[in-house]
Amino acid sequence: MAAKGGLSGYMHVEGWDSFRRLDFNKGPIRKGMRAGGRLVQRASRSKIRKGAALEDYPAGRSGALARSISVKVSRPGFLVRVGPNKTPAMGKHFYPAYLFYGVTGNPARKDRRAQPKTGKWRIKPRGNYMVDALQEQAGNVRSTLEGAFAAALK
Repeated sequence: MAAKGGLSGYMHVEGWDSFRRLDFNKGPIRKGMRAGGRLVQRASRSKIRKGAALEDYPAGRSGALARSISVKVSRPGFLVRVGPNKTPAMGKHFYPAYLFYGVTGNPARKDRRAQPKTGKWRIKPRGNYMVDALQEQAGNVRSTLEGAFAAALK
């Protein structure tokens, strides 16, 4: 299981640092980044769908969290972001944050008065399914990106 917080969900492909960005064609790089991101997206969605069986990841009841995980390639094409986004199906709050950090205390009162903090978990912190999916697919993503960099070299 992955550690909490930080940049533990980061991956760098070695061996291409000596080249400048101008030495590459953007098209094949973006295509490879998108393909690598899709691998992580599929793995993280499957972890959510199997969450009740694994007992550490959030269980996918409505499917809103799994559908919110998307792949975004940066405009230059040398970075890909895979993660959950806020959707209207989630309601008012971005609940992947609640699932990751957990929630203590009582629900908010209607009269906005202060209430005692009990310290008990209302929602226990869940595992970081995104980082675990990246670690699981690291070899596949690395080979996909290395092939894309080799094909894109001018």
